[in-house]
Amino acid sequence: MKTTLSIIKADIGSIGGHIKPSTQLLQRVNDFLKKGVKGIANDFFVSHTGDDIAILFSHTHGVGYEKLHKLAWDAFIAGTATAKEQGLYGAGQDLLKDSFSGNVKGMGPAVAEMEFEERPNEPFVFFAADKTDPGAYNLPLYLMFTDPMYNSGLILSPNMAKGFKFVIMDVSYTEGDKLIELNAPEDLYDIAALLRDNERYVVESVWSRETGEIAAVVSTTRLHNIAGKYTGKDDPVMLVRVQGPFPATGEVLAPFNIGHFVAGFMRGSHVGPLMPVTMNSQVSFFDGPPVVCALGFCVHKAKLTEPADAFDHPYWDYIRTKVSRKATDIREQGFAGAAMLPYSELEYGGIVKKLEKLEPKFKVKKEVKAGKKK
Repeated sequence: MKTTLSIIKADIGSIGGHIKPSTQLLQRVNDFLKKGVKGIANDFFVSHTGDDIAILFSHTHGVGYEKLHKLAWDAFIAGTATAKEQGLYGAGQDLLKDSFSGNVKGMGPAVAEMEFEERPNEPFVFFAADKTDPGAYNLPLYLMFTDPMYNSGLILSPNMAKGFKFVIMDVSYTEGDKLIELNAPEDLYDIAALLRDNERYVVESVWSRETGEIAAVVSTTRLHNIAGKYTGKDDPVMLVRVQGPFPATGEVLAPFNIGHFVAGFMRGSHVGPLMPVTMNSQVSFFDGPPVVCALGFCVHKAKLTEPADAFDHPYWDYIRTKVSRKATDIREQGFAGAAMLPYSELEYGGIVKKLEKLEPKFKVKKEVKAGKKK
């Protein structure tokens, strides 16, 4: 049977600033979904990463299903009311439009969806990140689908011998979805050339060239492109199918041991290492560091198992210590150089007004001709 997985995620209120949603807020979203989910989705699961609430749905209605999107939107609206009642910070922050218009994509919440024919066993990993943007997944996706140093199945498994197709989006283009399709391994260098720029080029999806099936999908929303100003980091979600013609679960998780540097941290304006964390973790240090959780599921007849918390293991405690050290090292540099994002990524912040105010004060120094007395 054909099954659809949909993640819809939003920041609609948090305790103590950008730390985590309240228990009451999470319960309100859960209760609303329980009452309205019948006939729309077969199953759902609610969790949070930092201050972002993510709803994972399994259903049979295909991607972009209006009733499902409206259910999620209405659940976030109901949750926002609770956040306002509690006086939580940033109540309804990611709900950037006044009313639902058929699909939450482009309205603030992050969305990642995929439809596929269910295998007899259908394992997948759900990723949710906070305090960073969609490009944070670029390097892990590149390594898990193209590099045998991380994905040994590329040389050991005949199911992956043909490689994978990458669909990459230019997220700086705001008139529509501007996409390019490139094949690995033939276009490996071209893929790398694009994915090095996390703020402009983002993996939208990955497809098996052996079977033609979808392997991974990423939310590609840029909030500042919707709101026209900084409203919070995009905090992307991702779905990755595993095993068989796709990388094994361990091969999908392996690249996250790098703790690679991504955009995010305080005010979404800095650079920090991506820390793998357990389910329902909060953020703390300097509104960060940027974090990502990974929950393994199986889906059968569009019903979900309970999650397996993939980063809840002693090995990842060691990685978290390593990432903490990297975060401390770069934060010691403060605002200087590579520790803060470039001007092009700060264009919606107060620094623009500051520079505009300073610009008229600059004076061009007059040249003194040789031999002429001052």
